[in-house]
Amino acid sequence: MCPNCRAFITIRDKVCPYCGVKLGPRAIDRRSPRDLLGGLIPHARFTTTIILMINFGLYLAMAVYSLRAGNESAFFSLDGRTLFDFGAKFREAILLGQWWRLITAGFLHGGLFHILMNSWVLFDLGTTVEHFYGTSRMLVIYFVSTVTGFTASMYFNPGISVGASAALFGLIGAMIALGVTERTALGAAIKAMYVRWAIYGLIFGLLLPMIDNAAHLGGLAGGFALGYLAGTPRLVEDWRERLWRYASYVAIAVTAYAFLRMVLWFTSRAS
Repeated sequence: MCPNCRAFITIRDKVCPYCGVKLGPRAIDRRSPRDLLGGLIPHARFTTTIILMINFGLYLAMAVYSLRAGNESAFFSLDGRTLFDFGAKFREAILLGQWWRLITAGFLHGGLFHILMNSWVLFDLGTTVEHFYGTSRMLVIYFVSTVTGFTASMYFNPGISVGASAALFGLIGAMIALGVTERTALGAAIKAMYVRWAIYGLIFGLLLPMIDNAAHLGGLAGGFALGYLAGTPRLVEDWRERLWRYASYVAIAVTAYAFLRMVLWFTSRAS
């Protein structure tokens, strides 16, 4: 089947005889490359694994910092001062110009249980979203959902807030959007499943007062809107696929710059 016009063609065709699009490698060859680093990182989970490594690296750095500051239980529960110093969302600081906290907060976690729970969900959910939307769209959705989640949190929850759950709800929102736009039995099943995920997550947040439901709702809305607009990728390269690839580069660059601003602010305070 031609990936562009969906017409049935032979496996020997190099150019679709119906729409004239040049055909590349088979879908199975493009979607199932070999694993990386000698099989240590499955290619299907590469992007998700990198995000998890960043999250755990930051958590370890914060735990060491908190331990040196006198928090004996730092590896299990981090203090608010440490979270603030490493870029947690805090309304007053953001209003004073520290916009980068809307991004850095999404890679920080307040305790061991917090990061393990979020990592467990991200390990499966991130891979699923990347499978349907592709790496570029998944990265943009993750980035935008983090920002919309903590922007909502800034307005409705003025205190300190951290966690990847804003982005996780954004990924859930993107999957709901996929179910809405995919008007098939599969789409209906996807929508029903992830609507349940969203409802269960929000109910869980209502039962525990320390959970930031404003960030969850903001991330959910951002992920749904972007997923609805993004659509799923085509196997044939065109201007839309290039646009999403460039957008993912921008998301990575802005995230890196946000952490650079955090480091510069942190070192200026220390000196």
